[in-house]
Amino acid sequence: MGIFAFKLPDIGEGVVEGEVVEWMVAVGDSVKEDDPILSVMTDKATVEIPSPVDGKVTKVIGEAGDILPVGVVCIEFEVDGDGNASASSDEPAKEKVEKKAPEAKKEVAPEPAPAPAPVAESKPAPQPVARAAGTKALASPAVRQRAREANINLEHVAGSGPAGRVSHADLDKHISGGASGASSWSPVGASAKTELNGTEEIKVIGLRRKIADSMMASYSSIAHFSYFEEVDITALEELRQHLNATRPEGAPKLTYLPFIMQALVKALRESPECNALYDDEANVVTRHQAINLGIATQTDRGLYVPVVKHVEAMDIWQGASEMVRVTSATRDGKASAADLSGSTFTITSLGRLGGLGATPIINKPEVGILGVHNAKERAVVRNGQVVIRRMMNLSSSWDHRVVDGHDGATLVQRVKTYLENPATIFM
Repeated sequence: MGIFAFKLPDIGEGVVEGEVVEWMVAVGDSVKEDDPILSVMTDKATVEIPSPVDGKVTKVIGEAGDILPVGVVCIEFEVDGDGNASASSDEPAKEKVEKKAPEAKKEVAPEPAPAPAPVAESKPAPQPVARAAGTKALASPAVRQRAREANINLEHVAGSGPAGRVSHADLDKHISGGASGASSWSPVGASAKTELNGTEEIKVIGLRRKIADSMMASYSSIAHFSYFEEVDITALEELRQHLNATRPEGAPKLTYLPFIMQALVKALRESPECNALYDDEANVVTRHQAINLGIATQTDRGLYVPVVKHVEAMDIWQGASEMVRVTSATRDGKASAADLSGSTFTITSLGRLGGLGATPIINKPEVGILGVHNAKERAVVRNGQVVIRRMMNLSSSWDHRVVDGHDGATLVQRVKTYLENPATIFM
């Protein structure tokens, strides 16, 4: 028997380090080659790392939230044969993690905490975290695939990871009958007289930490101003229903977003100052001819912004198809780094949650964002008469350092005009 020391591989795209999101194996587990062992988040995407060998896990280095440089030993296996023991460098690897992690996390604390030591055999198993009724279970795509194949509802599996995330070990325990998801949580209101005094600490790591960092950087450095408008989409709804009833074979069913994307193409061409990125360190605004629209997408892992690129070169069916592709891949955890980068303007939609308005935070370094609310029939006044029309509210935010209020408002008014007169979108 020998020891195989596995180093965090080069994930590509200039990535030099990754944050541990979840270990899918523990010390003592036996794995096969290509089994998923580690989920790592980079600045560009979340990547599942497969096992390079068949073997038994003898050591893992780092836990959820730790930053591992590319090339550092992160896991060791006991394997048949000689292994590659000469490649193992346990202490230097640990030292690299300890020195790098505080810098990469940019945490502000009186005394930075040292990186955790390698996981030992005697470390107690994580305890399941209770979830409230109706809360969607967190799990990696690989765990979800296994659950589907085993016909198991993940909502009934107790998760021991951050925020109740379900791991392979949790699923194994559930399958073997060692845990009951139904007992890990109870319906809200089941006992109205019961006093609840428990607390739960959830470490802010992975995507949630990146979202927090990104939102704070945007809100603290950009002088946001917001602008709201309502749009009469009665005619647009009629056109949408007609196109869906006569859509080409294989074409996706049209929602409002593809029409808004096409309206934005025309509006941004007339307002190029809004289709731009602002480098506030170099004090340079770069206006883009290409219109690459980010589509804010909520997933069970958090908020991502996949990108539909070169919408200006697409018709409404192509735009809808590409939007479905990138958002579906993102929800399934299969979006590539290219799918998640390169936007020049972002659309965020609250879907059925709707609401009357919001103040969306700009996706830095972009200079604007458009929020879309759900459409409802409302009583409005037209030509002195109260009539029922289908109305939709739009919310927008702009970087007031480089976009004047008049310019942001003008773009929204142009979008409004196109949506209220949908034939002009295609002219």
